[in-house]
Amino acid sequence: MSGPSPFGPGYGFGAYVHWPYCARICPYCDFNVYAAKDRDNEGLLAAMAADIAGHGARLAGHPALGSVYLGGGTPSLLSGREIAALVEACADAFGLAAGAEITLEANPGTLTPERAGDWRAAGVNRLSLGVQSLDDAALGFLGRDHDADTARRAVATALKTFPSVSLDLIYARPEQEPDDWTRELSDALALGAQHVSLYELTIEAATPFGKAAARGSLVPMAEEAQADLYEATQALMAGAGMPAYEISNHAAGEAHRSQHNLAYWRSGDWLGIGPGAHGRLTLNGLRHATEGARRPGDYVRAVAGTGSGAAVLSPLAPMEAAQELLAMGLRTVEGIGLERLEAAFQGMIDRPGLRDLQDAGWLEPGTGRLVLTPAGRLLADRITSEIEGLLD
Repeated sequence: MSGPSPFGPGYGFGAYVHWPYCARICPYCDFNVYAAKDRDNEGLLAAMAADIAGHGARLAGHPALGSVYLGGGTPSLLSGREIAALVEACADAFGLAAGAEITLEANPGTLTPERAGDWRAAGVNRLSLGVQSLDDAALGFLGRDHDADTARRAVATALKTFPSVSLDLIYARPEQEPDDWTRELSDALALGAQHVSLYELTIEAATPFGKAAARGSLVPMAEEAQADLYEATQALMAGAGMPAYEISNHAAGEAHRSQHNLAYWRSGDWLGIGPGAHGRLTLNGLRHATEGARRPGDYVRAVAGTGSGAAVLSPLAPMEAAQELLAMGLRTVEGIGLERLEAAFQGMIDRPGLRDLQDAGWLEPGTGRLVLTPAGRLLADRITSEIEGLLD
């Protein structure tokens, strides 16, 4: 098959910038993070700016960035001046598209009106607040260093400062009752944020929660109960005018959907900047994966030695790239076009088999696109595997 590439910056182009330090490391977190002690940020910040510049030289044919996402870790520990330097490095290397989305992840405890104003002046136009819960007991269980009142004040401050505000919440916690969760979620919606990301608690083996589960001192919620909570959550969010546009993400209209995350789900390109950051780049028509050196000191040395912090820059096998496109594309309500999928897999999909999945109520019928139904979203991994079996 010939035609345009099914991957690449035409489907979105962003920069993910990973700040690896946190004031406190949460017991459920398996990200590449480190305790923030008294330290000089300048060396790491300079390496990240040099890494961005190195990508700019390598990707001379790429367009302006449509998004910059400062995540972590806790990048809201950085000052407005430091954030501005990172945004400026992205602009210098690639340019920023008109209306580019600039997101900062923030811990509610780091937010003050003064700091929010500094971040806004640095170019941030979207704030993602790690609220996680509006229940103080749950926040203690999750190891958070803020309480519910602090979270509410942070949301109010953010809404006065930024054009778009997103909240992260974690549910399906052990022994969480459905009525308690729906009340908590309703309280969160009443705060007025335009975007909400709702994540079921995942227990990763290497985390303190994972070790507690292995000992039997923490018992995760049963899968059936999680599925019931998920369905109740979708109904509540749709009724509030914030239906899901991706399995875990809800927005009050298209204008508030995360453009950066859409580049992931659409298999666009993104830079992975910072210790342990992952990226996807299309070079000479081939899909590549990148991963920065995980330890901050190693990352700084890698940039100094090569001009890039990418510890690995390796082409993905065509089948691996196609499988990733399918799995990510199915997460969204827009789904993925059949022709694009066939181009990625370099094969045709079995139409009768596809109709069987539609008849089972897992895929929307007759759109020319693969779009999961609400029931299908509960079985996304299984359906992805089923579709792969229909391609030859």
